[in-house]
Amino acid sequence: MKRFIYTTILLLSLLALGSCDKYLEVELQNQMTMDEVFNKRQTTEAYLAQVYGYLPDESDMVSGEGGMVPLSDEALFSWLAWVPWININSGSWGTTTSDYQVWAHNYRGINQATIFMNNVDKNVELGQGTKDAMKAEARFLRAYFYFCLLRRYGPVYIWGDQDSDVKIKSEEIDRHTLSYNVEFILSEYEKAIAVLPTRITDQAWMGRLTKGAAMAAKGELLLYMARPLFNGAKFLTGLKNKDGENLFPQVADPNKWELAAQAAKDVIDLNQYALYEDKTETDPMRKAIKSYSGVFFEEWNSEIIWGRWINSGYAYNVRSAPPRVVKEGYGGFSPSLKLVDSYPMAETGRFPVTGYQTNGAPIVDARSGYSETGFTENFTHPIDNYAPIKAHNSIVGRDARFYASVLANGMYWINTFQGRKLVTFFTGGTSSYTQTGDCVKTGYLWRRMSDPTNDIEEGKWGQFSWSYFRLGEIYLNYAEACNEKPNRNEAEALKYVNLIRKRSGLNNLEEAYPEVKGNKDLLRELLRKERMVELAFENHRYHDVRTWMIAEKELNESFFTRNLASTSFEGSWTRTNAIFPGKRLFQLKHYFFPIHQDQLSEMSNLTQNYGW
Repeated sequence: MKRFIYTTILLLSLLALGSCDKYLEVELQNQMTMDEVFNKRQTTEAYLAQVYGYLPDESDMVSGEGGMVPLSDEALFSWLAWVPWININSGSWGTTTSDYQVWAHNYRGINQATIFMNNVDKNVELGQGTKDAMKAEARFLRAYFYFCLLRRYGPVYIWGDQDSDVKIKSEEIDRHTLSYNVEFILSEYEKAIAVLPTRITDQAWMGRLTKGAAMAAKGELLLYMARPLFNGAKFLTGLKNKDGENLFPQVADPNKWELAAQAAKDVIDLNQYALYEDKTETDPMRKAIKSYSGVFFEEWNSEIIWGRWINSGYAYNVRSAPPRVVKEGYGGFSPSLKLVDSYPMAETGRFPVTGYQTNGAPIVDARSGYSETGFTENFTHPIDNYAPIKAHNSIVGRDARFYASVLANGMYWINTFQGRKLVTFFTGGTSSYTQTGDCVKTGYLWRRMSDPTNDIEEGKWGQFSWSYFRLGEIYLNYAEACNEKPNRNEAEALKYVNLIRKRSGLNNLEEAYPEVKGNKDLLRELLRKERMVELAFENHRYHDVRTWMIAEKELNESFFTRNLASTSFEGSWTRTNAIFPGKRLFQLKHYFFPIHQDQLSEMSNLTQNYGW
C-alpha cells in the first residue's frame, strides 16, 4: 500500500533540493527548472512528499526526535557509550554539541514548503481544489516546523511569506518575540484548517494532513503557551533580542488556559475520532490491554488524528527484544524504574508510589494495595498466559497499561513461535546482566510496540502506527486546561481523564481519590501522573516536565534500577544505584537547547538562550 509520507524517494533523483548549506535560499542542483518540476502532477506530488520528509521521526529514539524519550525520566536505556543522550543527561554539552540540533533541518523544511507554496499553482495537470489543498498542507507543515523549533529553542526567526529569492543579510537576523512566533504559527494553522479536508478517504494517501490534525497541532501549541515555561517564567524575563524586544512574556497570563481548553474541545467536538477499543476480548483485563496496545497495532485506527505508518518495526523492536533469549535482540529500550512505579493499581485505581527517599526506596501509598516486597507463586500474566511464573509482588495487580507496555524480570517472552522462553535479567539469568555488551540494566524492557503476533526470530519484525496526535492525548490536554483555567471546570477535567482510565479498566479518579474533589493542586498532580503513564514513550514526557517547569525536580536524580548484579532472581529485585553509573543533571539553562555555534557564526547578532 502506498504511504504518502514515504513517497519521498519518488523522483528525488531529479530533485536535489533541501540539501543547500544556505537553508533560506533556493538552489536548484539538477537539470530541471522550477517550472518543469511543478508542471507535472507526478513531480509536484513528489515535491510535496519530500516536504513531508522533514517531519520529525518520533519513532527513532536513538538519533531522531524520539531521542527526547531517553532524555526524560520515563526511560533509562541500557547503553553507556556512543549514544547521543549520554552527554546531555550528564550535563556535559554546550553550543558545539551537535546531538539533537534541529535548527538547520527545520529551516530547510520551512524553505522547501515555501518553494512549494509559491510554485504549485503552475501545475497544469491538477485541479484548483487539489492545488489549494496541497498548498494548505505545505502551509501547515511550514508552521509545524516552526513549532518544532519553538519547542526546542524558544522563539526563533520567522521568515514568513517573503520570497526565497530575497537575499538575507545575516547580521540583520535575530529572533522574533514569542508572541510574534505564536501569532504567525496560529495564523498559518488557521489558514490550513480552513482548506484541509475533514478526512482522508483514500487508503493510499493515509498520513496526509486533515483539518483535525491541524486543529490538534493548534491545541498543542496553545497548551504549551499556557504552561509556565512559555507563560511568564521569571528567569527568561530579561532575555532580549538585538532590537531590545523581550523575547518572552514578562508576566503570566492565566487566560491562555482558556484558549488551550477551547482548542482541545474543538478537536473533540469534530466527532471524527474515538478511543480505540478491542472488539475481540470479553475478559475485562485482556480487553483493556488490547485496547491500549491496539492504538499502535491497528492500522489507521479511530484514535489516530495524524500519524505515520512504520513499515518496518526492526529498528525499534530489535532494541526491545531480550539479548540471548531471542536470536537477535539488543535489549536497550528500557522504561525507568520511576515509570514502572507510576502505573496505577488495578483494584484501587491509585498510583502506588508517591515519592522516594534519598536512598531510592519508594514512598508507598498504603491505600493503593501495592507491595514492594515478596513474591507471588503461580502468577499468570493476564495477556501472555503461557505458564504461571514466580512474580515479584510489585508487578502483581497493576493497571492494564503496565502489562501492555512492560516486560519485567521473570516474565515469558511475548510469543511462543520458537517455544516458551522465560526472560530473566539477573546475573546468570536467561538474558543475563553483563557490565559490558547488550543487556538490560533496569530489570524491565519496553514491549508496547512489539506485537506478540510477530515471530521476530523468523525476521517478522512487524509494523505499527505512530501517532503525532491521538484522541487520548487531546482528552488529557483538555482535562489539564480545564483544571488550570481561571474559570475552572473540575467536572470536565474529571470527565475526560476518566474516559482514559475507563479504557484501561480503572475506576474514576474521584473514586480512587475522593479527596481530589475541590482540590486543584491534587488534581494537577494526578493528571500529570496519568499523562506520564498513558503517553509513555510517545515523545511527550521530556517536553511536559520542561513546560511545566518541574524538570529541575524530576530530572536531577540518581539512576536507580533493580539489582541485576545479583546472582539470584530473588536478590535481583532490590533497588540500587550501583548498576547504572552517574546521575541525571538538569540545570536552569537546560530548559531550552543552546543555539549551535554554527548558527551563531552564520548570524552574528543572533541572541543565544539563557545560560549558554
